[in-house]
Amino acid sequence: MNQDVLDLARLQFALTAGGHFLFVALTLGLATVVAVLQTKATFGRKPLDARMVRFWGQLYVINYAVGIVTGLVMEFQFGMAWSGLTHEAGNVLGASLAVETIVAFFVESTFLGLWIFGWNRLNRWAHLAAIWIVVLTAYLSAYWILVSNGFLNHPVGYGSENGELVLDDPIAVLTNPSALLAFGHIVAGALLTAGFFMAGVSAYHLFRRSPEWEFFGRSLRIGVFLSAPALMAAAVFGGVQFAVLDSFQPMKSAVFSGKAAEIARVQAELTERFGPGDYVPSEAWTRGGALLMLISFALMMYLCFAGVILAAFKKAVFRFRLWHLVLMAAVPLPYIAMISGWVFRESGRQPWVVYGLLRTEDAVSDLSPGTMRLSLTVFTTVFVLLAVLNAWLLTRHARRGPVESGLGHDDRPAEARDTAPDPADTLPAPRY
Repeated sequence: MNQDVLDLARLQFALTAGGHFLFVALTLGLATVVAVLQTKATFGRKPLDARMVRFWGQLYVINYAVGIVTGLVMEFQFGMAWSGLTHEAGNVLGASLAVETIVAFFVESTFLGLWIFGWNRLNRWAHLAAIWIVVLTAYLSAYWILVSNGFLNHPVGYGSENGELVLDDPIAVLTNPSALLAFGHIVAGALLTAGFFMAGVSAYHLFRRSPEWEFFGRSLRIGVFLSAPALMAAAVFGGVQFAVLDSFQPMKSAVFSGKAAEIARVQAELTERFGPGDYVPSEAWTRGGALLMLISFALMMYLCFAGVILAAFKKAVFRFRLWHLVLMAAVPLPYIAMISGWVFRESGRQPWVVYGLLRTEDAVSDLSPGTMRLSLTVFTTVFVLLAVLNAWLLTRHARRGPVESGLGHDDRPAEARDTAPDPADTLPAPRY
């Protein structure tokens, strides 16, 4: 095994998986918000609620459309750079990855298409059902991915035949605590990301004294009041994961503690169990990722507590421009926390790709350094372009605000529409 190939393959997967993960965070959280908003709009039948669904739904669709391309690109790596993993553990991982593909790329995409093109065509209850099916399948997709990832971090429910891992207990794999705890943590983090995103975009328009004051005032409150419980839920699931870390991956726990004596003790135990080798992951990446995650969490905690108090006062929502600036600047915080937490989870597992069963150096494909460099260059370029495109599209649409064109625009005459006028649309603008 060429060390350069291993390092390049790990770097490539880290960049592409981490990049895709950032798209997923906003997609999962914003889809849930849009579904709840549409439920309110369907029952209340107020035009302002419907406009909120259209505006935030458009941002969700943009992020989903670009993000799903990053997922497709990332799938190629398993066969290209990590053939050892698919050969040794494919019998266990293959089923969950296949189900995730069916759920995400077929069921979810189909019903999302029905939702996008079904505005003013489908019955309003059928249209509402479509977005909830999209949300449900998005959660299922995340769950199946974490079933695979949970097995890598804490392998359970497997057997061995002819030196290969085989599925022995499907229930154990599906209920793997490493997967379930991570799933709860990711869902809470996704809702937190959506909350900060909504608050930041709304704060931008309120800071600029947008005439859509009622629209973005409501949106800001939704973002703030969503962020606080989501942050607490993420902290609970994260705390439980830290509590079981010592039994699942003792070396990661030792590195996080930063105690040299503890690291040496665990190194001796793992050497006795698995044979000679260096079982200490990169302390800079492992401990650094955890500390950055905790710092981001602390900052978000202060912002959430202050935000809940400020959002209770109408004057603060519309006139506190310093708060608006802080909310705009805070939009990246959930992304930083989630990507640093992912770095901690994955880098701390090294030198194992399947903890205790398959080393990373044995999972990488037999490629030349030149081939791997070319692959890394192509993958990185594609992901950077997609990330820039997504940021540009999101920024462009967010700055435009709720316009009368785009997703769900009803071209029918007013008398043919089935919604009643919303009194909120006729309220005078606040005096700043």
